[in-house]
Amino acid sequence: MDLGLIGRAAAMFAVTNVDDLVLLAVFFGRAAGRRGALDVVAGQFLGFAAILGVSVAGALGAGLLPDGLVRWLGVLPVLLGIRAAWQAWHADDGEPAPAAGVLGIAVVCFANGGDNVGVYVPAFAATGPGGLAGYVVVFLVGVAVWCAAGRFLATRPGVARVLARWGHVVLPVVLVALGVLILVGAF
Repeated sequence: MDLGLIGRAAAMFAVTNVDDLVLLAVFFGRAAGRRGALDVVAGQFLGFAAILGVSVAGALGAGLLPDGLVRWLGVLPVLLGIRAAWQAWHADDGEPAPAAGVLGIAVVCFANGGDNVGVYVPAFAATGPGGLAGYVVVFLVGVAVWCAAGRFLATRPGVARVLARWGHVVLPVVLVALGVLILVGAF
């Protein structure tokens, strides 16, 4: 597998899932015992598998587009980045508490992944079948790493507060940057 693809996939996973890391820290912080922690991991994998399924299906559909049009799908992450910036600017601090249980966590992960789909579809469509498989493998490994990091952060409240405070700033910037990279053909 191409090391450049692994690096791009790992970076894309990390920047599109900063918000999930914060949510995982919260979920793990609320989980009771080993069973609760396993529910968090299972829910995260289930929700992310749904995100990947939708993204792969979208990429395969986008693969029917002429080559010159695929890169224009990069407009989606740019628009999502602008939307994320708008939402961060007008955020309400009174967000509801996250759901619990495997299905509840999966639903939160999937609902939180709309921006991920908008970024993954054009990147997957532009990379071809071999690259697509590489992205999926790296992303699934990323979910495992994120779960471990979320568990770690749940035991360090100071770190979780910093992520919660600045994650909303990083996400819009990265989404716009990814969209621009897709538009210029870097993926």
